[in-house]
Amino acid sequence: MHIEEVKELFDYNGWANRRLFEALAQLPADTASRDLKSSFSSIHGTLCHIVWAEQLWLHRWIGKAAPATPQGRDLAGLAEVRARWEAVDAERAAFLGGFTEPRLRDGVTIQPTSGGAYTHTFRQMFLHTVDHSSYHRGQIVTMLRQLDVKPPSTGLMGFYRERAVR
Repeated sequence: MHIEEVKELFDYNGWANRRLFEALAQLPADTASRDLKSSFSSIHGTLCHIVWAEQLWLHRWIGKAAPATPQGRDLAGLAEVRARWEAVDAERAAFLGGFTEPRLRDGVTIQPTSGGAYTHTFRQMFLHTVDHSSYHRGQIVTMLRQLDVKPPSTGLMGFYRERAVR
């Protein structure tokens, strides 16, 4: 894996998150917070989890403390969730802007909230972060379908096809 591939994956992640935010902005607020019996209860809860996890991983990479409020529970509405995510995305882009390819193999020891200590390479953590967000975006797509709402396409191939048109 090369640093340009890492940046491309995070570009995709941003594209997919923005498509989701745009689609969710069309929903009534109470719809996004309805308990749909999913991993994080609601669309809002799942979206908060995505943003919190992306921020948590970024903080691990740059040596900051974990976000003060777990799971993004301090984010009341979609606008707040999006603002937090946009800030995380910008900070991550700045971090990646100065990241060098040899560092992809560097290990970082983390202590997950579930306990233990694990050493992962930046390559592994970058791949995990994008995969994790994709997984939970898929859950949101399913919840939207349960609500009879047509979800946006957030797949990687859609990203490549849209970029090819520009």
